[in-house]
Order: sequence, then C-alpha cells, then structure tokens
Amino acid sequence: MPDTQSYNYCALPLAAYACRPDLSRGRLFPEPESAHRTPFQRDRDRIIHSTAWRRLQYKTQVFVYYEGDHYRNRLTHSLEVAQVARTLARTLYLNEDLSESIALAHDLGHPPFAHKGEDVLADLMKDYGGFSHNDQTVRVLTHLEHRYPGRNGLNLSYETLEGTVKHNGPALQQGEDVGKLPFTLKLLSGQIDFQLHDHAPLEAQVVDIADDIAYNNHDVEDGLRSGYFTLDDLMHLSIYDGIIDRVRRELKDEDQSIVIYQIIRDQMGAMIDDAIETTRANIAAVKPQSPDDVRRAGRQLVRFSPAMFARVKELREFLFQRMYLPHNKVETLAKAIPIIGGLFEHYLETPRQLPESWRERVAGAGRVETARVVADYIAGMTDRFAIRDHERIFHSNWDVNN
Repeated sequence: MPDTQSYNYCALPLAAYACRPDLSRGRLFPEPESAHRTPFQRDRDRIIHSTAWRRLQYKTQVFVYYEGDHYRNRLTHSLEVAQVARTLARTLYLNEDLSESIALAHDLGHPPFAHKGEDVLADLMKDYGGFSHNDQTVRVLTHLEHRYPGRNGLNLSYETLEGTVKHNGPALQQGEDVGKLPFTLKLLSGQIDFQLHDHAPLEAQVVDIADDIAYNNHDVEDGLRSGYFTLDDLMHLSIYDGIIDRVRRELKDEDQSIVIYQIIRDQMGAMIDDAIETTRANIAAVKPQSPDDVRRAGRQLVRFSPAMFARVKELREFLFQRMYLPHNKVETLAKAIPIIGGLFEHYLETPRQLPESWRERVAGAGRVETARVVADYIAGMTDRFAIRDHERIFHSNWDVNN
C-alpha cells in the first residue's frame, strides 16, 4: 500500500500522487464551494444532469437503437467505463470521483451513427476547421451546454477538463505548438493552461484503459448476440486462451447466455488485474509524490503489460474484421452518409431554418462560422432525431425495417 493521507471527502485514503479536491486548480469562472460535495463530485453531477448526457441514450455505440433493445449505446458504454474506472481508481488509491467524472464525460461529443457519423461530419468540416468527437466533447463541456447565467458550458474543474483533454495522452507532442490543436482546444488553450505537452494525472489515465476494457468486452458480447461470430470463432484468440474451454467445462449444464456472460466477466477481470499489476510496477519505478510528478513522468503509467497489450491488439483486429467493418457496410449505418450529409448541406445553405436558439448563433456569421454552428447542431442530434429531421426536410422515408 502506498503512502496515503485520509480526508473526510474520500471513501478511502488517497495516495500522494492522487488528485485532492481541496487542491484543485479551480474553475474558469470562480464559484463558492459546496458545503456537502467536493469539486469533482459536483462535476460528476453537472455531467449527468446535462442535456448531452441524456442524448447518449439514443446515440449508437455499434448498433443503431432500433436493431435491438439489449445492445450497448453511448450511455450504457459510458456507465460501464465509469464502473471500471472507479474500480481501478479505488484499487490504486486515486480519487474515484474525478475518474468517474472524466469517464462519464468522455464520449459526450460523439455525433449520431457512431464512428460512421463522425467520419462523415469530419469530411464535411475539413474546409471549416475540422471535426473530431474528442474535441467536440470539450466543446460540449465548455461552450454548448447552457445551464448558468452569464456563461457558457458546465464550468467544470480544471482537473476534469484536463482529464477529458488528455486521458489518451498529451494533446501535443514535444516540438508541436498550438497550431496542431483541433478547433475547440486551440481556442480554449488561450484561456486555460492544460500543460498540453504533459500527461494527465492517473485519474484520467485509468479512464483511457477502462474505455479499452469496457468496449472490447462488451463489443464481444454484442457481437456474439448479433451473430457476427461465435464462441468457437474466438477460440483462436490468445486473449481467450484457456478461458472458453474452462468455462464451458465448468458450466456445461448452463444456458449459453450464462456461459457467455461468465467468459466476458472472467476476461474483464483478467484485463483489470493485468492493468493494476502493471500500473503498480510503473508507479513503483517512477515514485511520483504528486499529480505533477505524474504529469511530468514522460509516459502513461496506467498500462497493460506487453503480453496483455498484444492480446488486446489481436482482439481489436478480430472485432474490426468480423464486426465493425461488415456492420459499417450494412444498409442501416450506410444511410448515415446521406442523412448527415443532407442535413449539413441543407442547414449550411439555409441557416434560417435552424431552430430559433441556433439561428441566433449564425446571425451575421460568415460561412466558416456558420458551418461550425451547423456541425454543433448535427453532432448533438441523437440517431432517431437525425432520421426524423431528414424525413421532415426531404420527405424521405427511412423504413428502419428495410
């Protein structure tokens, strides 16, 4: 167990390298502190009460909402990431509330129709400053949500925003300048010093690996449910070496659904255990005594072992070839191209047909600024709203059963 200090705002003692809420760098717009909640708890609450959070229920993870009631969506995925992140954070004596906040926020910028929708919107925006879901998440948190008088955004703490920006690693590599940043972060970097060449604290790093653990495992479960592959197809993957045979043998009299659930459960546990063991070894080698020591460590400390990383990479390639690639080609997601493309061109050419609150944002704006507003509007749509809006404008009839 690392050196820890106990505070009444945490469920467990915190390690020296953990982020303490009483040492938070604050918010862009200063506010009085809550008498009952830490800054990171307040961030979490603001995220789950946001409009963008509720919309995740009808945003695609892999399968569009009408393809089945039991497939994951962006909302359930984000909850699963938060659950894994809290487990990792607690075990490593990190601040669970901060990890949870970053996990819950990390996918808020996804447009409708998953990565297919993002690809379409990125292509449409290439001449107008670009588009990426990570940058759009920051935009949602700092600009697009409107809940407080006199300012835009949720006014989250520095640490939650920093973790959202850098949970995948530094936003800039050594030698790169702000010109390399995506649209929103480039603007925000003039207001907030995110130390963009440095890594994020461990609370954010656990979110990155929790995302990998959650989506790789639940995509396997959804892929099995959808019939894209079978348990026998997974047998040759090194990550399941011994697991499938053992569980089948132990549960030979159980329903297939129970067998699958237990295999997923065991594999998630193995990935979590590997990440914890590897991260503890990295922490012991670096010996960070503060979050700033973690930021300046020069590498992500929360990692899989080389052996587990190789297995996860093999699984990702399998999922890409057997599920993501064929599913992106099916008629349902293929229609994301004309739907998002049609909506974008329509509103770019006739912005007066945007809803009233959005029309106000393009009043007197040039084409580049208008394109950004249109992209913001479309990125915030759920899958079903985008379908219905396209039907309303173009009198199309997207029969979801065909």
